[in-house]
Amino acid sequence: MSDFWFEFVEITQTIGDGLFFGATYALIGIGFTLIFGAMGKLNMTYAAASLAGAYAGLAAFAFVDAPAPVVFLISALASGVLGFVAYLTCFRFIPINNHLAALMASIGGLFFIDEMVVHATDGSPLTFPALFDDVMFDVGPYGVRGDLLFVLAMCVAGTLALLYVLYRTRLGLATRAVSQQDVAAQLCGIDVHRTNATTFVLAGLLGGIAGAMTASAVGVLSPLITVPLTVKGLIVTVIGGLGSIPGAIAAGLLVGGFENFFLYFRGVNERDMYVLLLLFIFLVFRPQGIFGSGADRD
Repeated sequence: MSDFWFEFVEITQTIGDGLFFGATYALIGIGFTLIFGAMGKLNMTYAAASLAGAYAGLAAFAFVDAPAPVVFLISALASGVLGFVAYLTCFRFIPINNHLAALMASIGGLFFIDEMVVHATDGSPLTFPALFDDVMFDVGPYGVRGDLLFVLAMCVAGTLALLYVLYRTRLGLATRAVSQQDVAAQLCGIDVHRTNATTFVLAGLLGGIAGAMTASAVGVLSPLITVPLTVKGLIVTVIGGLGSIPGAIAAGLLVGGFENFFLYFRGVNERDMYVLLLLFIFLVFRPQGIFGSGADRD
């Protein structure tokens, strides 16, 4: 009985840590969802820009010994700037109905940013500062890592701030109007390009927080994280339902817990395989995602 109880505690502890870390996946998924909801397009540069922002924050830490909160702030601001640049270079001057061209341009932007980071760091992983990494809270038989709790708190705060902007400000009203009908929004006097650019900046700010939180929880920042984080963000976006922010949040937590569950049983080499299997199951049995609307097959 004691062996069974120990195994149960270990498994639930692992899933709980995954749920905490899944908050970063939720933020990445929200960024993809926000841009897709506004323009109906996927911004493949998003995760790369998020991690590049984290590198900018790390540079501030290395050169001027900035405190950790300033590092996270700089990461968010740098990612916001990169989001604006990505909009100008990959979306602004491409016809709005040419989705393939915008997708290919953003994929090019993804690899361009990744190569810039690789050349700047020689492809070597760098230590990233963490907050509360030496703090542990005991809750019954479980231990809650202080750094993962901080990650969850920051992700919740970022999500609440975004929801406030979307549903309580003129910018949010303009963003939702453009996402529903861009021509009608223009007739109402809304500058579509400015609204889209601002949406990219907002998504970039969230991405910078997610990138910094990911590096903080892992303890290192490496160019090798870029593609896996992009894939996880897309998986979260699809499972949650394209355009659904609540769906992205739920899917991010689900993927984080699911990933850690199979990490415990099958190891790191097979972990991502089972996450992709989860995506396949949703695509077959619920293609619209958790909170997405019914799929239109016409």
